[in-house]
Amino acid sequence: MGGWVEGDPAGDRRFLDLPAPFELERGGSLPGIRIAYETRGTLAPDGGNAVLVEHALTGDSHVVGAAGPGHPTPGWWGGVVGPGAALDTDRFFVVCANVLGGCQGTTGPSSAAPDGRPWGARFPEVTVGDQVRAEAALADALGVQRFAAVAGGSMGGMRALEWAVRFPGRVAGLFFLASTAVASADQIGTQTTQQAAVRGDPRWRDGDYPLDAPPVDGLDVARRIAHLTYRSAAELEARFGPRLQEDGRFAVASYLQHHGAKLAGRFDAGSYVVLTEAMNTWDVGRGRGGVEAALGRVTARALVAGVDSDRLYPVEQQQRVADALGVPLRLIRSPYGHDGFLVETAVVDALLRELLAG
Repeated sequence: MGGWVEGDPAGDRRFLDLPAPFELERGGSLPGIRIAYETRGTLAPDGGNAVLVEHALTGDSHVVGAAGPGHPTPGWWGGVVGPGAALDTDRFFVVCANVLGGCQGTTGPSSAAPDGRPWGARFPEVTVGDQVRAEAALADALGVQRFAAVAGGSMGGMRALEWAVRFPGRVAGLFFLASTAVASADQIGTQTTQQAAVRGDPRWRDGDYPLDAPPVDGLDVARRIAHLTYRSAAELEARFGPRLQEDGRFAVASYLQHHGAKLAGRFDAGSYVVLTEAMNTWDVGRGRGGVEAALGRVTARALVAGVDSDRLYPVEQQQRVADALGVPLRLIRSPYGHDGFLVETAVVDALLRELLAG
């Protein structure tokens, strides 16, 4: 299993244990949860300099920093977090938590249940709202009553928006990037197909696989499907076209295999299924009178941005949020598709500076 398990090096992770039962929006509960998180910088005496950064589907709490024990990859948004960056850690107290249902230290399917065995198939369904309520408990424990900003892209953008709607008094600034207010049929269709690839691996065992024999082949294929939605068709054509390698394989197929194997080496298949399902059920307007009514609750200063070549979360989805919030949509021009929110760090850095300067 490619995620973090008890006994592995903790790296920069810290942990918050919430021993009380945690009730879930879609029914059921967890007897207690653990939240893995990292912080950078120092919290001001008035607590007003805290910024919450929300990771995407296969991200984690290691938003900035080098690879090392406990961290197989370097910080995923190091271009915008750190000394001198938009989220200047000499100025801001930056918080990033691994999401509920994840596999990098926060309670998820690979975590130990009360009987000592991994939760596996017994792990209940979680929602974006559940994940945000867990993060709110972390903020309480850290002494943060109001964030100067909550920022995230993709799945992280969903949580950032949920924060601004659910806890308007706790969010001064909202940075909503390359995401949506409600899952579309296209996104649900893509993600349920990825789930089918995971479940089709014989080692899946209905979700109760041993952690030393995970369904890596299914996760590999799921990631290949996902990666096609993360990059643009124009970029793939320019980089690979129909070119064959010396071994007779299409270059683009080799590229996708590389990314599939890479994820299978650092992530858990059970978390992949749980988190994509949380994304499938995402609708900020559910129980709130619809999307526009829900966004009417937002009081935060908001900056909404999208990537012009994004085919996973096309810009009309960010336009809907921008229109409801009464702000202009900021376009990031990039050939990299959805991954532009991670690749185009100079533009993202400038947008974050603009939001925080307000």
